[in-house]
Order: sequence, then C-alpha cells, then structure tokens
Amino acid sequence: MNPTLNAYALPSLVEPEDLAGGTVVLIDVLRASTTIVHALEAGATEVIPCLEVEDARAAAAELPEGSVVLGGERAGLPIDGFDLGNSPADYTPERVGGRVVVFTTSNGTRAMWRCRLADRVLIGAFPNASAVCRRLVGVEQIHLLCAGSRGEYSRDDTLLAGLLIERVLQQSGTAYQLNAQALTARENWRSAFALPLALGAEPLAPERLAEQLRKSVAARRLAEIGMDDDVLTAAHVDRFASVPELDPGTFCIRLP
Repeated sequence: MNPTLNAYALPSLVEPEDLAGGTVVLIDVLRASTTIVHALEAGATEVIPCLEVEDARAAAAELPEGSVVLGGERAGLPIDGFDLGNSPADYTPERVGGRVVVFTTSNGTRAMWRCRLADRVLIGAFPNASAVCRRLVGVEQIHLLCAGSRGEYSRDDTLLAGLLIERVLQQSGTAYQLNAQALTARENWRSAFALPLALGAEPLAPERLAEQLRKSVAARRLAEIGMDDDVLTAAHVDRFASVPELDPGTFCIRLP
C-alpha cells in the first residue's frame, strides 16, 4: 500500500473502518484538543473523554474523592456543576496537577469516537504542532481528523491540518498520496500565510495566527459568548513538546 496522508474536514466524512490500522491526529483547535494538551502539560495524570454529560458525571463518581476534575462544555459554556469549562488557560497545575480530568465537549470528544479502530490516536493542537509532526515521520497511513463545530467545517481545524501536512512533507521525504481534503487544507494554510513556514523559520506570532483563527465558525461562536481570549491561547505554536495519545482500547488520554 502506498503511503497516504488524508484529511477530513468533519468526522462525518469518514467511517471508523476507514481509520483502522492507521495513525489518526485528532484536531479540535477551538478548543478540546488544545485544552487536553494544556491539561496534561499542567500535570493531569490522564484525561477521560466522555460522549455525554451524564457519562462524565458517572465516570467521575467512580474515582476517589479529590482525585478528579470534571471539565467540559455545552454550547461553548461551562456545564452546571462541573469544575472547569473548556478554556485551555484554566487547566493549571493548581487545578489539575496530579488529578484525572473527566472531559466532555460538543465536538472534540465526539470526534474521538470515530477513532476507536485506529492503531494510534494523537491529540494535535497548534501548541504541540512540531511535536506531532515528529511523531508522524515514517508513518505510512496518516489521517488528520478535524472535529469541526456543530457539524460545520471550521477554518481553525483545517489550518492546523494544513500546517501539519506542510511540515510532514518537508520532514519526511515520503511521496504521500494526499486526498482532496488534504490538498485543500494545505492550500488554505499556504494562502493564509504568503510564505509557508518551514521548520526552523522565524516563529509565527500568536497574534498573527489568531487573526486567521478568528475567521472560523468556532472562533465567532466563542466571541459571541465572551471567550475570545481562548483563541489567542490556542494560537501559541510549539509552546509544548508533548503529544497526548488516546488509547482506543481504554479510551483514556495520557502522555506516553
């Protein structure tokens, strides 16, 4: 089988069987994947993604008191009775260090369910983009799965997919076959930034990337509910060097 690098603008555009045997990068820039990266960098022991609010409450109830943090959102807003919402900057060492985060969101945690047959599932965000790319070098079957926003394509996710495609092609030297959505994502990234940013180039200023992210459906919805600050937090490229992994068997996310 020839090496392939596929992107999917929405989870509904790919079936779990199509991801079987490959490595998936789960992308939900605004905000689930960004928040998960922040939580684990802040010392959370693991993140348990849940589909529904009641699933999250039940999972948290199974864990020892004081060892768990409930986090997530519905319609972008914190869930009643939860400890935290879905703002990445809120996941600090003081709040989540040494604890399990039980997490449910409108888009990102649902997209993860599509990955249940994959060999590996990496959590990708702009703050760990280069680290994700390093993990993809030499991988023959790559799938970039964008969560979107309420079933709609969202530019923030596609831009990250385009950056990852650009950098993987630069680093690997592999002649990947790209699907149509991968070609589109790469072109979106290149058109957003006149010169494609190579590894080792001058860092992309968060404010410059945030300007592009704010054109997305997800960012506009965050602005409507007063959470625009999360866009700038999500725009810090290569802030971290870790790559969280979702274990499709246990459905837990940890740092390897």
